[in-house]
Amino acid sequence: MTLVTRSPDVPALPPDDAGGMNVQNPLPSPQQAVLAATGLVKTYGTAHALDGVSLAVQPGESLAIMGASGSGKTTLLHVLAGITAPDGGTVSFQTIAGPVRVTDLNESGRSRLRRESFGFVFQQGLLIPELTAVENVALPLMLAGYPRREAEGRAVHWLHALGLAGLEARRIGELSGGQAQRVAIARAQVTGATVIFADEPTGALDSATSEDVMGALLDSTVGQGHTLIVVTHDESVAARCSRTVRMRDGKLETTDAAAPRAAGAEFLGAGWQQEATGA
Repeated sequence: MTLVTRSPDVPALPPDDAGGMNVQNPLPSPQQAVLAATGLVKTYGTAHALDGVSLAVQPGESLAIMGASGSGKTTLLHVLAGITAPDGGTVSFQTIAGPVRVTDLNESGRSRLRRESFGFVFQQGLLIPELTAVENVALPLMLAGYPRREAEGRAVHWLHALGLAGLEARRIGELSGGQAQRVAIARAQVTGATVIFADEPTGALDSATSEDVMGALLDSTVGQGHTLIVVTHDESVAARCSRTVRMRDGKLETTDAAAPRAAGAEFLGAGWQQEATGA
């Protein structure tokens, strides 16, 4: 698919009142990892979901995480995204001001990081069925303080970019599975996220729709110079990513490397970095 570039009429995200983020900041150079994890450990009872995992993800890279059920791949994604705190190890996120330790942020800081820098796409989309497509996509912006008109303008832009023109007023239950996942991708992108985390985004789709949705996800993320991290069981999905890592029993077993695409033109700043624990 051909992705429509951002319209100049679509407003940029407003700065945070406490000295927040600026979506016009450039990305760091490709030599800098946008996310770097070192020695991650996470246990649930006696089970080691993560057992000393270290990983660096470059700007503009599309990374697939594969492994059997229970191998730790979803736990790794959640720790990288600041959803789950590890029992040991560190995660750093590269901002224009320098690296910030995600693992040093308190819950408020991690929440703000997720809200302003990361986007999420899940297998079932987690869309609100009572709302229309445009209302679902605009919701994160409205919760962040956007006026409805501006939020819906940006939402419409992303829906059109993802091939959903004319479906803005449809409720989620009136859309096909592939269309609903495109709405979920638009919602993940609408805040200007630098990194998109996707957990089995094509798992509930047939093969043809899966290919279409994965293309949309890559075009709207890596095609814009941003970073995609996707957990998948599907080898065909992983084959479309620039690199694949495989997990087994909480460890990285193999890495299939390929050169990542060049980084793009947008990067969110570090207004939340003062929210580290104890700050």
